[in-house]
Amino acid sequence: MGIFNMAGGAVAGGIWKVAAIALGGLLVVGGGAGGTALSLASSARDTAVVELKAEQRIVAALRAGVDLQNTRIVELGKEKLAAEARGAAARQIAAAKGRRYDAALAAAGARAATCDEAMPAVNQLLKDVK
Repeated sequence: MGIFNMAGGAVAGGIWKVAAIALGGLLVVGGGAGGTALSLASSARDTAVVELKAEQRIVAALRAGVDLQNTRIVELGKEKLAAEARGAAARQIAAAKGRRYDAALAAAGARAATCDEAMPAVNQLLKDVK
């Protein structure tokens, strides 16, 4: 029972007031530290949000560039197909002209394996056409 008597004496003697003041001080210091930590966290969050927005703008610009490139690639693919079609048509026309030329040389009785051999017959054909 000695402990209870000592505790009762301490309470009656005012030690509890000193302890209450000390605990209050600790709460004030702890609260201030907590507030400072919250303020720092809030500042860091705001900075991170600003950086995120900047990165999102950069990503949006890059995506727009990629979309534009993809559009141009599709357009170039279409142009390539059109050019291939024109080339095929030109080859058909050239083959037809070549067959007519061969027929004209055969009608003229000329046989040529090279351009130099064919030129006299070609010149004669051109004179006959005029």
